[in-house]
Amino acid sequence: MNSELAYLGLSRPRRFLFKTKHFFSTLPRKFANFFKNIPAKTIPFLKKLAKPFVTLYDAFVYGDWKTRLSFLFMGFGMIAHKQVLKGLLYLLFEIIFILFFAFWGWKYISKFGTLGTVVQQEVMDPQTGISHVIEGDNSTLILLYGTICIIALIGAAYTWYSSIKQCYNLQQVYNVDGKIRNFKEDFKSLADRQYYKTLMSIPVFGLVAFTIIPLIFMIFVAFTNWEKATMPPANLFTWVGFANFDALLGGGGLAENATFAYTFSDALVWTLVWAVFATFTNYFIGMLVAILINKKGVRCKKLWRTALVTTIAVPQFVSLMLISQMYSKEGIFNGILAFFGTGPLEYTKNALWAKIFVILINIWVGVPYTVLSCTGILMNIPGDLYESAKIDGASPFRMYTNITLPYMMFVMGPSLISSFVGNINNFNVIFLLTGGAPVNINKFFAGDTDLLVTWLYNLTVSEQNYKYAAVIGIIVFVIVAFFSLIFYSRSKAVKNEEDFQ
Repeated sequence: MNSELAYLGLSRPRRFLFKTKHFFSTLPRKFANFFKNIPAKTIPFLKKLAKPFVTLYDAFVYGDWKTRLSFLFMGFGMIAHKQVLKGLLYLLFEIIFILFFAFWGWKYISKFGTLGTVVQQEVMDPQTGISHVIEGDNSTLILLYGTICIIALIGAAYTWYSSIKQCYNLQQVYNVDGKIRNFKEDFKSLADRQYYKTLMSIPVFGLVAFTIIPLIFMIFVAFTNWEKATMPPANLFTWVGFANFDALLGGGGLAENATFAYTFSDALVWTLVWAVFATFTNYFIGMLVAILINKKGVRCKKLWRTALVTTIAVPQFVSLMLISQMYSKEGIFNGILAFFGTGPLEYTKNALWAKIFVILINIWVGVPYTVLSCTGILMNIPGDLYESAKIDGASPFRMYTNITLPYMMFVMGPSLISSFVGNINNFNVIFLLTGGAPVNINKFFAGDTDLLVTWLYNLTVSEQNYKYAAVIGIIVFVIVAFFSLIFYSRSKAVKNEEDFQ
């Protein structure tokens, strides 16, 4: 208790130094505890992985002949236990999957290891003298459809396991109670006790089709040599292992790899710097403007809020394109400078000024959103807190740091994290304002203001270098996942959920 009082009596700089010292002094113990807890966390995880195999073993060893035949014919145990319609649906799924795989999927899975061996050729007919094209393998289709077939195989394996598990459970229930629910009762449960499965089925299907499959496809592309020189159908690309990731680190002894590694490191640093400035400048400036508008004595509050709403009503890309034209060499800004005998000022010629320019413009287009978000939260902070603080002699700055800011951070913490992640992938501002300029000939198809996401766009659309673009996409995904999971799990909105209720 005395140590807590002593800590609270310290000034803010001393508290910061104390926390820093405490962090580094406890770091060895944290590392030791981490490795010490690995077995305790690994064993439950391994048990979960082994559980399906244990279930299959029990079903085969202790199951009756009906359950064992379900290993070959999905749903047979259900049909034998008079759940005919449900069993027939499983059996129909098995038949459709076998036909799908035999007549379509197998030809892509069989070539998945090489991504094709037969190149498209143009052959001339010696009798007619007319050339015609002999179609070969298409590496893109083999990779895409092969990925879909792999996902389908995983889904079919899970369905097969689910069929056996349900047949074994039916056997156990029948042996104990002698009564089994019919299909009608099962169907009703999907609208009652298992309604969550009904609601989540369509979103899960959309997640697999439009998120998981493209993500896995992109990961596979990162391990190939797919670029303009190997573009199907005239050419084929193949697997190259970790060569692209080695190039990311400057390995391989090639000048191209060294340039790619330098460009990546520079774009990564600028992306993180941009995300920090674009997020926190908008947040704190927007919060201060919202506090100013909501302050007692400020007139025309509705007018200021209406003006901010009006700026939001204009599409962002329209504002960015207009600003880009206004500050171009022939724009109105340089026209005014020319009138006074100065200029022109071309912000895209200098890397530092271009970066400062995009940060300032992002403040202009982003602050109104933050102001409106903060306004609603500020109105809900209990006024009694400020009255009590005034009675205790707290200064406005003290009230801001101890009442307003903690409350705002608690409520808007998840939103702030999503804004930070969104700014890492903020394509519009950079692309529409500078287009990545100024151009840097020492970089691998990137400008000095290019973020990782705009560089990725250049590699795919302009250069058709999909192998490096996929590597960058994976890195962006890892960065976004890292910041999202770490910051969100450590935010007060999650750790202290009931503090402000």
